[in-house]
Amino acid sequence: MSAVLRSERADPAASVGRKVRVMIVDDSLTVRTVFTRMLQKEKDICIVATANTAERGLDELRTHETDVIMLDLEMPGMGGIEALPKIQQAAPGAQVLVISSLTADGAEHTVQALSLGAADTMLKPRPGGFNDSYREALLGKIRALAGVDAEAPKPARPAPSPARSGKRPEVVAIGASTGGIHALNLFLRKIPKNFDLPILITQHLPDSFIPVFAKQMELAASRPAVLADEGVELKRGHIIIAPGHGHMVVRKSGGRYVTGLAYHPVKSGCMPSVDPMFESLAEAFDGRVAAVLLSGMGRDGTEGAQSIAKAGGTLYAQNAETCAVWGMPRAVTEMGLVAAASPPEELAEKVLASVGAEAWA
Repeated sequence: MSAVLRSERADPAASVGRKVRVMIVDDSLTVRTVFTRMLQKEKDICIVATANTAERGLDELRTHETDVIMLDLEMPGMGGIEALPKIQQAAPGAQVLVISSLTADGAEHTVQALSLGAADTMLKPRPGGFNDSYREALLGKIRALAGVDAEAPKPARPAPSPARSGKRPEVVAIGASTGGIHALNLFLRKIPKNFDLPILITQHLPDSFIPVFAKQMELAASRPAVLADEGVELKRGHIIIAPGHGHMVVRKSGGRYVTGLAYHPVKSGCMPSVDPMFESLAEAFDGRVAAVLLSGMGRDGTEGAQSIAKAGGTLYAQNAETCAVWGMPRAVTEMGLVAAASPPEELAEKVLASVGAEAWA
């Protein structure tokens, strides 16, 4: 990622005044046309090129600077998965927004693309699904990926001093959203097999993608991964993942820690949300929690992070330079709640050090 675009995402004010440059790569003329009509109405967005194959998209990148590339994965010729690393090499400052089908193969390919560094995904709706709600969600993702903050830019202020490390953790909890799957892979691959604290993950993803995501986390961490449900026990050496249809919460029951599901609305509007996971862990574990916020839009996790800090837990956040979107980590960092703001691999090392363990070489 170029230094210019890194700085713009760390400081959204830097991108004010210029248009977001978008490229659409999709083999469907209908889809390209619909997306073009959606985006060309926006004064702050311009479409620099469209392409019906990945090969054509790569050709266009030679002559067009791009902020966001909307990429279909299922195309004739070079597919999106094969093209992704070539796109990242050709446009290192651009963010890739995967346009995914609703099929099982679409979910698997999309999660694979996200693990390789694609920043986010939008489901390709069925006919008639390109409505105002879809358009607003798409525009929000594009602007966030380009570093355009919907809120008024805040004046620069000195970075807060790192918070002190808290109680020795007995559980690790991770919240992530846009750009988070790639960050999670980097984090988990640093965790050695002999690290046996339970690891809980809430990642913003469509419900249908969660089983595929769980399998990928299992491979990345070399440990079993299960989906949270009512009464699922937090076992040492296991990963527990929030399902897409409910918030994961934790309670102590009969000397055991078990998960439950909650469905109440939260301030962020996310389902699942990081806040209920953090808040319930702060209470159930009396603050003996290492909480990590990775790349993501918005402020989900902020209220839960405050609960963990108040209970004596320790918070870690991904740094601006390595985030696809510095939203969730930014909020807690600027509040002075985090003991460290670092790349995902370094955060893993710091979590391990908090319990006297060493990172995977």
